[in-house]
Amino acid sequence: MNIETACVHGARSKSSTGAIAVPIYQCATFAHPVMGQDTGYSYSRVQNPTREHAEDLIAALEGGYMGLGFASGMGAISTLMELFSPGDELIASDDLYGGAIRLFNTLSKKHGVTVRYADTSNLAAIEACLNDNTRAVFIETPTNPMMKLTDIAAVKQLLAGRDILMIVDNTFLTPCLLRPLELGADIVVHSGTKYLAGHNDTLAGFIVTATQALGDKLRLLQKTTGAILAPFDAFLVTRGVKTLALRMEKAQANAREITAWLSKQPKVKRVYYPGMGAMISFAVDSEQTAHSVLNRVQLIYFAESLGGTETLITYPLTQTHGDVPDHERRARGIDETLLRISVGVEHVQDLLSDLERALA
Repeated sequence: MNIETACVHGARSKSSTGAIAVPIYQCATFAHPVMGQDTGYSYSRVQNPTREHAEDLIAALEGGYMGLGFASGMGAISTLMELFSPGDELIASDDLYGGAIRLFNTLSKKHGVTVRYADTSNLAAIEACLNDNTRAVFIETPTNPMMKLTDIAAVKQLLAGRDILMIVDNTFLTPCLLRPLELGADIVVHSGTKYLAGHNDTLAGFIVTATQALGDKLRLLQKTTGAILAPFDAFLVTRGVKTLALRMEKAQANAREITAWLSKQPKVKRVYYPGMGAMISFAVDSEQTAHSVLNRVQLIYFAESLGGTETLITYPLTQTHGDVPDHERRARGIDETLLRISVGVEHVQDLLSDLERALA
């Protein structure tokens, strides 16, 4: 099926009742028919029918073998880190979501795992970090918040013949615009809170694996650590995905118009847009202008998230990257003048009018 159809009908209920919507199995435990038999479900930390449906849906959209649902995107990434042992090294995009940096800079060190940051849009930078202890390359593309793109297929070719996992965070583009597993990635991770759910009303995270072996390892870790996606949240993700393709198409069209408009504004010094998706970062002429924009937007929300129907504007310096050391932020271009917009599905002229007032 085409992705638009898959988003709608991949979320089709499997209920024998004929229900169109996926039922919410708000249930912690399941009865066994007799000794030695079960229904395929025993305890919702292990598996729940509603979560299973959401996991299968995201795996199908990504073209993967197995999907796993978590309580948040960070819950998914934290579980991924359990794949590694003391002495292992990871290479991660140097322009990365602040929560992932916080995790890598704290828990990874605590457990003896080294993370080396590199500009993954530059193959030479990745190659310079490779050594015998490298076990994975963790890529955001586009990166957050500077919107740098990584050539996934080229990275896969660079890693050919090495026992190194390629992990891609596909939160920004979703399987509507990018399918990393088809380009050679081993694992895809999502903050399902964002575009997949799409309505700023739930938290969720997903991992999709290319192989059964990786899926089985992560399923055991999911069951053991317990950061699982709750049934109602799984239902909200499944419902949100039905409109994913429509929302991505509209938000991307809006983002392209807003990017073109921002590029002509005298107070805007630089615009970062990768040519696809609905995320834009831009630098204004001063800290005062940045604060003025944040304080004066009326339709656009000044809020820390992305991927919902509503347009949000964020101040990376103190919000998404507030826990990143100051010298690291500035080295990445995250300073007092940088703003980030998650473009929603409103009429673009209303968004432009709001930005025009805020920048006046």
